[in-house]
Amino acid sequence: MTRPQRPGAEARRVAADTLVRIERDGAYANLALGAALDRSNLSAADRALVTDVVYGVLRRRRSLDHLVDRYLTVAPPLPTRTALRIGAYQLLEERIPAHAAVSTAVDAAPARHRGLVNAVLRRVAGEGAVARAWPDDATRLSYPDWLVALVVDDLGETDGLVALEAMDAAPEVTARADGYVQDRASQELVAAIGALAGDAGGRLDGSVVYDLCAAPGGKATALAALGASVVAMDHRPSRTGLLAGNVARLDARVGVLTGDGLRPPLRPASAAVVLVDAPCSGLGVLRRRPDARWRVEADSVGRLAALQGDLVSAASGLVLPGGHLIYSVCTFTRAETLDVAAAAGDALRVGLPGGWSTARLRPPGWRSHGEGVIVLPQDRGTDGMAAFAWRRPDAVGEHG
Repeated sequence: MTRPQRPGAEARRVAADTLVRIERDGAYANLALGAALDRSNLSAADRALVTDVVYGVLRRRRSLDHLVDRYLTVAPPLPTRTALRIGAYQLLEERIPAHAAVSTAVDAAPARHRGLVNAVLRRVAGEGAVARAWPDDATRLSYPDWLVALVVDDLGETDGLVALEAMDAAPEVTARADGYVQDRASQELVAAIGALAGDAGGRLDGSVVYDLCAAPGGKATALAALGASVVAMDHRPSRTGLLAGNVARLDARVGVLTGDGLRPPLRPASAAVVLVDAPCSGLGVLRRRPDARWRVEADSVGRLAALQGDLVSAASGLVLPGGHLIYSVCTFTRAETLDVAAAAGDALRVGLPGGWSTARLRPPGWRSHGEGVIVLPQDRGTDGMAAFAWRRPDAVGEHG
């Protein structure tokens, strides 16, 4: 006799299969989810459910494991653990009745372990709030220990924990007037660059702008919309292919090339604005990239900070006299923000005769951060991001 299919059961099976692929095969969540949805015949409502479950389980993975592990004597296979996480996530979020959360998770489990999944989740459901006596902040917020310690150390306990908590919520989806989906922090940064380097209306008409780490192209196409003649570059053909696709779709005035930002194949002193939106730890975008919290490694911050400094140094030679160099990252670690900016300022001899000067970006609602600005996820409901700017002297001097 065929077991009747409960409403939403197929959606949860798709979600379970996707989560297994992400963890077992190291697939990126956005790519794995997109491919799974493309293969499915799910309704719009069920596609939204799959997206919520996949991203929600990825965000809360450590918390969910804590809820179920007390009732397990042996570590279950990944497909079974995934079904347990889905059920625990539904119980944690409390958006559907407990019996429905349990039964739909059982449907997503391998047949031989459905009894186990049912028993464990019923015990979790029976404890209710008692099951949420978290042993520490890292478990409560669902991040690796080292990441919580780093963020708290760099931002302070209050701002650090609130930032991490804010990134446990689903992000707001915002689109520009041209339809391109882009977080508001990135949109605000581009507008601030226009206000700094453009005319009284924030336009960059006639200005040459280089975006040296440009893929997927959000900032490059937004700068082009301000009237700039933009050259957008990235270092891998796969990334420039993505960039070129977005440029073509938006019909943006952007030239695309593949090149190494450490040795940019561009004419020296030829751009009014050079943007280095550098590769970083990405800790400011963990709402949108929840799998990244389990991918990023503790030693990556230092390695990336060294690369960021080298990219800024290489970019400085491309700036016209009187032009601006912009450095931005979608993270908030001290090593990748204040420390990189301080080293760059020293190299540019900021404040010395013949040297560069600090320029002030002023995105609305962002905080001062040393000589630059920063926005934390809790400040405006956006990605976390930091940015710094310098102006090359009008006359080329010894250090210009």
